[in-house]
Amino acid sequence: MSAPAEAASPHTMNTYARLPVAMERGAGCRLWDVNGNRYLDALAGIAVNTLGHAHPKLVPALQEQVGKLIHCCNYYHVPDAERLAAKLAALSGMTNVFFCNSGLEANEAALKLARKYGHDKGIANPQIVVCEKAFHGRSIATLSATANPKVQKGFEPLLPGFIRVPLNDIEALKKATDGHPDVVAVFFETIQGEGGVNPARAEYLRQLRQLCDERGWLMMIDEVQCGMGRTGKWFAHQWAGITPDVMPLAKGLASGVPVGAVVAGPRAAHIFQPGNHGTTFGGNPLAMRAGVETIRIMEEEGLVAHAGEVGSHLKEALQTALDGTAGVKEVRGQGLLIGIELDRPCGALALRALQAGLLISVTAERVVRLAPPLILTQAEADEIVSILVPLIKTFLKEKAAP
Repeated sequence: MSAPAEAASPHTMNTYARLPVAMERGAGCRLWDVNGNRYLDALAGIAVNTLGHAHPKLVPALQEQVGKLIHCCNYYHVPDAERLAAKLAALSGMTNVFFCNSGLEANEAALKLARKYGHDKGIANPQIVVCEKAFHGRSIATLSATANPKVQKGFEPLLPGFIRVPLNDIEALKKATDGHPDVVAVFFETIQGEGGVNPARAEYLRQLRQLCDERGWLMMIDEVQCGMGRTGKWFAHQWAGITPDVMPLAKGLASGVPVGAVVAGPRAAHIFQPGNHGTTFGGNPLAMRAGVETIRIMEEEGLVAHAGEVGSHLKEALQTALDGTAGVKEVRGQGLLIGIELDRPCGALALRALQAGLLISVTAERVVRLAPPLILTQAEADEIVSILVPLIKTFLKEKAAP
């Protein structure tokens, strides 16, 4: 492999610690940079490129839509928006959808929805329960719901109205909310992505659903990263056999075209009324066509079950290959969202993997995150293992434990 392409960006704001590479094209689970170097994509644009790159069924549909209509405002009905909303309702067992452009916007809308829910009940100061290690976005409201001091620093004062509890501890949640009559919702990720690929246990989800029903709270589950088939079910909470009241989605919903959505059940579906919320670009014809076609192709190709099967193979192969390796704490996750936690910071592995032709990320400083396209084959999963495991073992030998 030739040296990765340097990609200077003198006129864009310095908001990303970019790796020294510029991508030019993709096909399936492969990407090529401007120098012709090829990479196996085990990140999918951070769980975005559901169908991989340049999918032969998706590309013609988007080309057709671009030639017909890209955008019209929400003063008018968008037929594909209703088609996509109906499909999401059927897949989730919920009823109504608001479309926006990103996970941040979907989560922001969910927070507004919870506050409006409280005010409609006569609660002047609504409180929302959120989790330690959570990440919900970088707007002021979603940043306040997030639990990462590093991304919050410099943007204080944060918004009040949040009660923070540990994930998977129902007794801690009860204790934190006892004596708080203003609680209106619980907001959390089924699998914490940026927080280190930390799954919520199925029993905890069932306990939380019962508690929300008993206390009249909205159960709001952020499925922005772990939804849309990534875990082997359409939505990760479905492994627990429960249904939330509010579910923000984004990332993989349109396989690369920016789409966010807030899916709501009966308790929350009609809280917003005209004038309460909106967005200029959300639900436009191009984005909605991308969402409709993504789900159609996922169903035609059986990609939800496939993600579960290939993801299980990948996790088991990683566990076997890394078993007994000093410095590896745990391999965890579900389907094609997998985290490998080390006992030391390992951000350098992202560049080393890039140089070896593999795209990964490191999150929560010590967790290698894998979130490849759902079309990943078993052979490509084995290739990930063959490249990544030696890199991890070499890194751990070189870098002393803290």
